Amino acid sequence: QVQFVESGGGLVQPGGSLRLSCAASGSIFSIVAMGWYRQAPGKQRELVASITRGGSTNYADSVKGRFTISRDNAKNTVYLQMNSLKPEDTAVYYCNTGTQLLYAWGQGTLVTVSS
Repeated sequence: QVQFVESGGGLVQPGGSLRLSCAASGSIFSIVAMGWYRQAPGKQRELVASITRGGSTNYADSVKGRFTISRDNAKNTVYLQMNSLKPEDTAVYYCNTGTQLLYAWGQGTLVTVSS
């Protein structure tokens, strides 16, 4: 079982940037794909970015061109660089596998985009 601890969230103005980190308690090297998810108030959790073991990435249309996912297998860490943030990006962000085989969800990290 792998556990995830997300960090790096906060309050940022529209147009600003944040970098989220996800530290895994175990090795993520063998996990086929890792993903960042978000859940906005009153909405379902959605996958916003994923990265395969080989480094291929996929993004939701709503974040394409603004967010960048990366992974450091040696550090068992996944990152999400978020640029040009919009108020609609406000949500709790979580990481997990990018597959249908999910581990337990961590606490997430809150991102608030507001002026």
